Amino acid sequence: MKVNQIYEIINDVTKEVLGEKTITVSEDLSNIVDIGKEILNGTDIDNYVKSLVDHIGRVIFVNRKYSGGAPSVLMDGWEFGSILEKITADLPEATENESWELENGTSYDPNIFYQPKVSAKFFNNRVTFEIPMSFTEKQVKSSFSSREQLNGFVSMLYNSIDRSMTIKIDSLIMRTINNFIGETLHSEYPNNAYTTKSTVKAVNLLYLYNTEKNQTLTADKCLTDTEFIRYSSYIMKLYVSRLGKASTHFNIGKKDRFTPKDMLHIILLDNFASASDVYLQSDTFHKELSEFPSHETVPFWQGSGENYSFTDVSTIDIKTSGNNTIKATGILGVMFDRDSLGVTNLDRRVTSQYNAKAEFFNNWFKFDAGYFNDMNENFVVFFVA
Repeated sequence: MKVNQIYEIINDVTKEVLGEKTITVSEDLSNIVDIGKEILNGTDIDNYVKSLVDHIGRVIFVNRKYSGGAPSVLMDGWEFGSILEKITADLPEATENESWELENGTSYDPNIFYQPKVSAKFFNNRVTFEIPMSFTEKQVKSSFSSREQLNGFVSMLYNSIDRSMTIKIDSLIMRTINNFIGETLHSEYPNNAYTTKSTVKAVNLLYLYNTEKNQTLTADKCLTDTEFIRYSSYIMKLYVSRLGKASTHFNIGKKDRFTPKDMLHIILLDNFASASDVYLQSDTFHKELSEFPSHETVPFWQGSGENYSFTDVSTIDIKTSGNNTIKATGILGVMFDRDSLGVTNLDRRVTSQYNAKAEFFNNWFKFDAGYFNDMNENFVVFFVA
């Protein structure tokens, strides 16, 4: 074991802590903090006879559970069949009430057939992947001191698979939401000219704010502007009640739909949600007046980039299911009906096979699910451009 003398460094550290040094000095921590190494080498021997190999005193398995953080859009599943069918009926038109238009000698025919207008949509796509992993027992026993350590090692491997599966499923859920964002933006801005206007389904909050307030605020500065954040929260809260009323404005298919509060999903980008909390709630006495409705948050829509810059976390760069290429930055949040998108028939399972010749197990951790977008249901995206 290598032992370093650090009395000179620790004396300087003490003076810094006590304020006896006038400035903070550069410190070399290479002899203090051990960053580990992959294998043992010639220095890992005792300091007495210089020939005894150091033994492992404690084994720690990196085995932390990962719960994920994607929005909750999981729906039900079924055992037989594959197609998800959604049947809807159009609103019937009103006609003249002839009870108040009676004329002598006129016939009133009650035998007319009025056919309802009903349509159906079918969703029949699935996605699938698997994670293979081999497990041994005899070949790895020599690396551990007890059955408990071996079980801990195997448990760590299973947890790494579960963590990988959770990350991948979360990513697929976000892609389901991102696809709907892309389709909505394409529907409202077919030429990708996001800065030129704001629409009812794709709300450019910065355009609305600058137009109404006669300002020239830019997208990179807006989330530190209290007035903009207050205005944006006001617009978003309006949509909660607007979506609750039957309308054809809030879905691409122009169907009459309404979304009550208990069926409304609100997902906000962390940058906007945190800015709203800090800039609006911190100095507000009646927080319930400015507090945003119940919502979920995401740290990014597609990826974090290297430094979680606003440009990186607020961007989607995708080709949608409708074959539309979308690259948009500044997405702050979405509101959508529970039935507009989701995950159905999620099926996680494991199959196994033992190789008697080489004495190991192969496990295949499999995943199937159907991810869908229904363009006839309400979906609104809020962004700055």
